[in-house]
Amino acid sequence: MNKRFLFRGLMVAATMLMTTMAWANHGPTDVGGAMMSPNKTIVENAMNSADHETLVGAVKAAGLVETLQGPGPFTVFAPVDSAFNELPTGTVPTLLDPANVDKLRAVLTYHVISGNMTHADLEKAVMQGGGMTTLTTVNGATLTVKQNGNNLVLVDQAGRMANISVYDVAQSNGVIHVIDKVLLPHK
Repeated sequence: MNKRFLFRGLMVAATMLMTTMAWANHGPTDVGGAMMSPNKTIVENAMNSADHETLVGAVKAAGLVETLQGPGPFTVFAPVDSAFNELPTGTVPTLLDPANVDKLRAVLTYHVISGNMTHADLEKAVMQGGGMTTLTTVNGATLTVKQNGNNLVLVDQAGRMANISVYDVAQSNGVIHVIDKVLLPHK
């Protein structure tokens, strides 16, 4: 009877360890001072991040909230607020003007890939591509992922590079990778 009790105890402990390891790899991640929950959608989590207020405002202005709350899965490369501040003066207000909603959607959907591409998936594609890979974004334009030392970087069509600062922020409908630049689908 003690052996059976011990065996059950070991099985429970092993299950708890595996659950804890899975939670550590795909559980909550702090982004912008808020815990991102893998049980919430991309939009629900982004709305809680103090580092993504401009992005959330742009998603709302572009009418993409419902899409990014959908089942996906989506991989989102999410620029922080300071990335928007680095754009030329007047760019953000111009994009947020309702007359430019199509341009805003093009920029935002350039940061989205269909499917759930984790860091491991991106790294594997880069290695298979000899140090780089090209992804097709939701807006139809391409984005390049390259190895840069121990990090992966994104390169837009004009050659601008964005570093990925936080990988694999699990969402109920995909994954977010936080980036330090706004990528543009044109030169």
